[in-house]
Amino acid sequence: MNSAISSKEFTSEKVINKAAFLSITAKEWLFPLAVTALILAVTSLPYIFAVITAPDGKQFMGMMLDVPDHLQYFSWMREFSDSFLSANKLTPEANAPVFFNLLWWILGRLGKYLNLGYAGVFQILRVVGTSAFLMLGYAFSAVAFPDVFRRRVTFLILSLSSGFGWVLIVAKYLLSLDEVPFPLDLYVAEGNTFLGILGYPHFIAAAVYVLTFLLVLYGQRTNQLRYAFLAGFFVLFMGWQHAYDLWLVYGVLLGYALLVWARDRALPLYLLKSGIVIGLISVWPGIYSFLLTSLDPLWKEVLKQFANAGVYTPNLLHLPILMGAAFLMAIAAMILEKFWRLKGVSNERLFFRAWFLVNFLLIYLPTDYQIHMLNGWQVPMAVLAVVALFDHIYPWLLRHRTIRSMRPATLKNLLAAGMLALVLPTNLYLLVWRFVELDRHDYPYYLYTDEISGMDWIEDHAHPDDVVLSSLNIGQYIPALTGTHAFLAHWAQTVDFYTKTSLVDTFYSGQASDAERLKILIDYGVDYVYYGPAEQALGDFNPSQAGYLEQTFDSTEVRVYRVK
Repeated sequence: MNSAISSKEFTSEKVINKAAFLSITAKEWLFPLAVTALILAVTSLPYIFAVITAPDGKQFMGMMLDVPDHLQYFSWMREFSDSFLSANKLTPEANAPVFFNLLWWILGRLGKYLNLGYAGVFQILRVVGTSAFLMLGYAFSAVAFPDVFRRRVTFLILSLSSGFGWVLIVAKYLLSLDEVPFPLDLYVAEGNTFLGILGYPHFIAAAVYVLTFLLVLYGQRTNQLRYAFLAGFFVLFMGWQHAYDLWLVYGVLLGYALLVWARDRALPLYLLKSGIVIGLISVWPGIYSFLLTSLDPLWKEVLKQFANAGVYTPNLLHLPILMGAAFLMAIAAMILEKFWRLKGVSNERLFFRAWFLVNFLLIYLPTDYQIHMLNGWQVPMAVLAVVALFDHIYPWLLRHRTIRSMRPATLKNLLAAGMLALVLPTNLYLLVWRFVELDRHDYPYYLYTDEISGMDWIEDHAHPDDVVLSSLNIGQYIPALTGTHAFLAHWAQTVDFYTKTSLVDTFYSGQASDAERLKILIDYGVDYVYYGPAEQALGDFNPSQAGYLEQTFDSTEVRVYRVK
């Protein structure tokens, strides 16, 4: 029965979608727009809470997840506000400005033009990136399904779904564990739209690369190569922001072309020509990134240190925990649809199969940044989950006498509600936990206002090439807030990160000798030593008694010293 229904739907889909490709009425857009506005409002609540509950003497710094990486981006924004290229200010070694990233260049210029701080620009990125990606997500639901109900369910799954990480939370408390077991299965943001909107808007903005696929599908439908040129220039634009996504674009399009070739037993000339056009136009950011991390010694070391994060795609046993019910339903759809059978399958349905399968392979790309390949995978996953839900589970339920009497619309609504109940809990936990973490009013989300004043003084008096030694909690803020080099700032961008972490601990400890401290200062050309609450917590060193340091700034909580 299921196979008969699937074949029938394939046939009808080909007829309906031929006339209805991206046929969305103005009234229909109200639903995704309203959902997008609601999600943005809900995910703004922790930021509002953090600002209004900040205690006297402290300031919320505008981020609530992955602070080191965001401060890396903010450093680039600062450099790009006056230049086309940026040096790496998150390490003390002198280096030339050779790095470029279009997203942070645009945001740096925008922030300067609008006179906005990093937190303000961050919120602009959140709103614009979220709106663009979710509208594209709804467009893909319209490509996949002719009826509005399925489009809406697809959109909700795409926007709200998360994994089974809530089970790990339950396990933590039931087993009285200090930490959540397998935290990557809970906290990885790539592939989780809601978590990306909450705290990783650059991932959501990067996922807009999926517009390429819409352009290629429409170009194939109309047999107009101009859409390939548009897609190529768009991939070029996106590649200068997130070069990793070139793997996804090229891989998915190649996989789709191979499936079309296998189905039609004929070379897909349009896809071949469009692939060549897109590749020739857009490959340059990839070449630049390769040359930067291959020829420049400092950036070569930075790439090597990606392994320091220890963040990789979970193995096949843990992947269902990370991706959740939508992932399992997508696999079920692929099997029930007999994805290896291609005859009679429409281009659109074939594309979503190719996207899901190729993306599945790319998330295990043998690189230290393989985790980024999850970004955008939620789109075909949501589409296939709805295929499983309404092309297979729904007809199967109708075979049961007790359910057959139920109104079809009621049964479909119950299935949709049940699916959302499966995919929502982890994201609800992640949202609530932001309030708990922010209510601590502590590093790295908050700084003492005196700490900010100390960095303001450095910004006004230090040279951009100067090096500032501090704790990691402060060092990660130094490049973005002062424009100088930090001695210790980031797990990848700070060259020889673990050695410098040890040196910072040694410097501020009470056990180190002046000779040891002087060697650190001289070896790395340190110009200023920062001393505040975060540094006091590292040891008993009293810089006011060091004859080689001259105090240049003093406040209740913070002192800044110049190295004589």
